[in-house]
Amino acid sequence: MAVLGCNPKSNEVTHEHTNALIHETSPYLLQHAHNPVNWEAWHPEVLERAKKEDKLLLISIGYAACHWCHVMEKECFEDPEVAKVMNEHFINIKIDREERPDVDQIYMDAIQIISGNGGWPLNIVALPDGRPFWGATYVPKENWMKSLHQLADLYQKDKPRITQYASDLANGLHAINLVEHNKESDLFNLEQLEASVHNWSQYFDIFLGGHKRAPKFMMPNNWEFLLHYATTQNRKDIMEFVDTTLTRMAYGGIFDHVGGGFSRYAVDTKWHVPHFEKMLYDNGQLISLYAKTYAVTKNELYKKVVEETIAFTKEELLDENGGFYSSLDADSLDEHGNLEEGAYYVWMKEELERLLGNDLEVFQDYFNINSYGLWEEENYVLIRDRNDEELAQKHGISVLGLQKKMKADLAILKKERSKRPKPRLDDKILTSWNALMLKGLIDAYRYLGNQEYLDLALKNADFIQKEMVKEDHSLYRNHKQGKSTINAFLEDYATLIDAYISLYEVTFDEQWLYNAKSLTDYAHQHFFDVDSGMYFFTSDEDRSLIRRSIETNDNVISSSNSIMANNLFKLDKLFYGEGYGSIATQMLKNVQQDFGQRAQGYANWLHLVLYLNQNFYEIALVGTQSKTMGTEVASHYIPNSILAGSKGKSNLELLQNREVPDKTLAYVCIEGACKLPVSTAEEVLVQVMYPEQD
Repeated sequence: MAVLGCNPKSNEVTHEHTNALIHETSPYLLQHAHNPVNWEAWHPEVLERAKKEDKLLLISIGYAACHWCHVMEKECFEDPEVAKVMNEHFINIKIDREERPDVDQIYMDAIQIISGNGGWPLNIVALPDGRPFWGATYVPKENWMKSLHQLADLYQKDKPRITQYASDLANGLHAINLVEHNKESDLFNLEQLEASVHNWSQYFDIFLGGHKRAPKFMMPNNWEFLLHYATTQNRKDIMEFVDTTLTRMAYGGIFDHVGGGFSRYAVDTKWHVPHFEKMLYDNGQLISLYAKTYAVTKNELYKKVVEETIAFTKEELLDENGGFYSSLDADSLDEHGNLEEGAYYVWMKEELERLLGNDLEVFQDYFNINSYGLWEEENYVLIRDRNDEELAQKHGISVLGLQKKMKADLAILKKERSKRPKPRLDDKILTSWNALMLKGLIDAYRYLGNQEYLDLALKNADFIQKEMVKEDHSLYRNHKQGKSTINAFLEDYATLIDAYISLYEVTFDEQWLYNAKSLTDYAHQHFFDVDSGMYFFTSDEDRSLIRRSIETNDNVISSSNSIMANNLFKLDKLFYGEGYGSIATQMLKNVQQDFGQRAQGYANWLHLVLYLNQNFYEIALVGTQSKTMGTEVASHYIPNSILAGSKGKSNLELLQNREVPDKTLAYVCIEGACKLPVSTAEEVLVQVMYPEQD
């Protein structure tokens, strides 16, 4: 372990070891800057040096909130004996997967091929040119050293064998990433979609929500598509499942009842014990999901979740300049000064008795301070399993009285918890994750009507424009302390375009729409693959490693291509003649062969299936009250629509030549063909939501 000391003249902490990571801004890389390992960051010159010296690359990938990354650092990378082996035989590269998802994607695919599973820390040994031939996740010290000795020895004694294996693996990495340009197939239809959802539904946990498995991930894009499907197809059974899932997630320990916000996933089937790290991308997407579902159900629980999650992000992740930080660590110091997962968040019964006194009886019933809520070692994770009405009746108090009592009790716990050592903060700012949070704030404003959320969204959008967007409409991926250094990936463009389109819909400020168009045109010029009709994850202006990846599977964050395809479809409704729509349709055709058996892995793509098989409405509002009418229309969940508006003249074709003096009129259009104008939001809603009554 690195030795800490104190310089008596300066009172500054000194370190026995310092490596090249000290010059980076990523908190994860800086955590390793004083390891005895001679770590380097991922830079082209490091790879060139590896080739010149003919040394193997040892590439270790993780992120700041990763529990097992910390464990392996403590056991291996802080150990001088281990460092001696690593420094002697390898050029050692540390990568923050959140900064460099392009590199992480390729090496994660590699370890899947090598071992059939993956995770972080992701440790790869590769040839000097970056082609991998060995990989593992967490490895204890003795096994780690043994493996490194064997690999270094093998490279010296049988380089042709290693090189051949690496070459074969590289071919495999190319093969699994191929997307064919599908020229002949018909579009996926509603009958096929119904069959896909039916197949998917076999995995639904209809009692506890989510999928029948543990661990349980929240998968916002899955539930958001099912919300869209349920409402437009009048599927009450699917809507009931969405409701169950969102309610159980909100009741679960995965939601922080004391401080708001969601952890990353639950290790069990009932959403109880989370992996306690809190990620911006989860919370941004869940704000959107709960806001939209609130618009449909008017369930006050969902509104409360939105409000408390935004309050958490403001309190813990908001930079003073309007950007949002990336995450809070799962680990924090316990009462003995040891790093423990969840130490900040869990409670012991004796502690609750001391803090709540006579209120404990109701509180422990409400949050299951019993066998249902017990985690381990006498620690409880707060979890609900009954609604307020049932518990209020049981305890002979009003629902409002129960809610006030719980709010007061949780405030006591929050004050007490603030005395504990806080989890570490990853304070880098990432474009795509900020774009997801921006979209969440916009949706919260749209469906809850709180002006504060729009103000926060506009501040964030202004920050992104100032710090992340370059003059040529390209983007940076990262930002910290005034520095942006990494060129953005397709994920950054796609999520920000989506957020800007949404911001235009609630403000009618055309700068956001034209910003979205500029980003789209740049992405098309530098990321589009003519052969496949898809978009590469990396720009043609950046150096590629082994392959240029094409991302199509929707994971916890939707794939960059699915977000891009949805963006192009919507932009086509406002910018006729640009060809955006035909690109989106072709992208859908290229991936639809997998929808039948794996719908959950393509959930964000499935919105397009609904858009293209049913009416999609362009709602044009023109006149002095267009913003007021737009706000009213926008507060209703209408997924198969895009909203445009102007007080007067506009360059948008959809809005041109529609002004009538002293009137505000609304035009409901399908592919540019519009119904007769109406003058109230209610009439718009009838035409869009209940067309059979029109």
